[in-house]
Amino acid sequence: MTKEIIIGFAIAIFATLCGFFVYVEYVSELGFDHTVAILKDWNLLGKMLAIGAIPNLFVFMIFIKKKQDYRARGVLIATIFIAVVTFVFKFL
Repeated sequence: MTKEIIIGFAIAIFATLCGFFVYVEYVSELGFDHTVAILKDWNLLGKMLAIGAIPNLFVFMIFIKKKQDYRARGVLIATIFIAVVTFVFKFL
């Protein structure tokens, strides 16, 4: 049970990082490192992280459809964690 939640959490974090990477690569004409530095300077890193979390919706739906409820619970926990991190980035 706990192992399945951790697997779901890890998959959601990986999906968020992939979503963030794909979004930054296709939207920005600059390099990845330079774009991330600009996002930090303009305090937009949290917003981009939140946009990068969109693939979690699809991962969550796949786990629900396959009746893997504990993995879906891990995805939900990771999404809440990302929301908290976004909130922290907003006010730092």
